[in-house]
Amino acid sequence: MSENINDNEEFDEPTVSMTLEDGTELECDVIAIFPVGDRDYIALLPNKPVEGYEENEVFLYRYAELDGDDIELTQIETEEEYEAVADAFDELLDEEEFNNFEE
Repeated sequence: MSENINDNEEFDEPTVSMTLEDGTELECDVIAIFPVGDRDYIALLPNKPVEGYEENEVFLYRYAELDGDDIELTQIETEEEYEAVADAFDELLDEEEFNNFEE
């Protein structure tokens, strides 16, 4: 799936416009782009509730930059890979929370 990162001028946060497998158009805030092993991953938070998903559920995808502002998001293929990415994202959140606490 090829997507585009947009700058959200209202909040100065990048967003991603994407289409889900069922055809639903979705705008998501980019929470983080982070490496796990030799791949990059992205954590996205939808700007509106998505049917079939919990409120504030974060979407995790493989991430690759293409030409210009285009990016490629691909599904995480195995449960083991997903667990490693989710653990890395949790650690990233814990580190961010700790850094905010110190300030």
